[in-house]
Amino acid sequence: MPLLMKTMRTMATRKPVAPSFTTNFHLLLPYAAPYVIYVALGNLQGLLSIEWIYTLRLIGVPALLIWAWRWYLPIGGPKNRWGSMAMGIWVGLVGTVIWIVLLSPFAGGKAPAWSRQAFYLRMAASTLVVPVFEEFMMRGYVYRLVFQWRLERKKGTPDAFNKTLSELTICDIDTISWSAPAVLISTALFALGHQMAEWPAAVAYGFLMVGLLVVRRDLLSCIAAHATTNFCLAMYIYSTGYWQYW
Repeated sequence: MPLLMKTMRTMATRKPVAPSFTTNFHLLLPYAAPYVIYVALGNLQGLLSIEWIYTLRLIGVPALLIWAWRWYLPIGGPKNRWGSMAMGIWVGLVGTVIWIVLLSPFAGGKAPAWSRQAFYLRMAASTLVVPVFEEFMMRGYVYRLVFQWRLERKKGTPDAFNKTLSELTICDIDTISWSAPAVLISTALFALGHQMAEWPAAVAYGFLMVGLLVVRRDLLSCIAAHATTNFCLAMYIYSTGYWQYW
């Protein structure tokens, strides 16, 4: 147990090691690859059963996350990690309510129930895998990239975006604060990763996650919130039979 706790502390606080991925352009691959593969596997419906798709997602995406972990930002921040997890869970519960309320007018009619195996596989993926790669991608990479680009523009840097992408790294950002362009762009991209009926809920949830990021200044709270929301949503769907919410 002491060894496990020491390992978790190291993963939460260590600086990313990027021997060959030193700029934001190169960091795009490890940050985006899990997201892209997860979405690409979803496009195999019709060729593979939903059970096989989620099985492949649960195997392939964590493997990519393990490969890319050395280049990721630390999930911890300057504040207490247990406090971040507790606040993340609380915000995740609030986010569940927001998601259901904003999705309900657009969810459509009744949808067929999933098989028990498919339900458990999707619940596992949405709770354990999706929050990790989406938060690293949206609130880890995209938010910080736009935040850094905005700082360069304020300094009057010529061709600020090109410099941000090809010469700078998000690993150098020590303090995250509110930035309108970063909020809007990261939230818009987050929403575009969902179905159109989910866009109002996804936009509101994106704002909620950015607020949590700015307050706690870590990804751990965002991952905990995202996992809580996805788990509670799965339980809500299973208990009510509102399968159209998926």
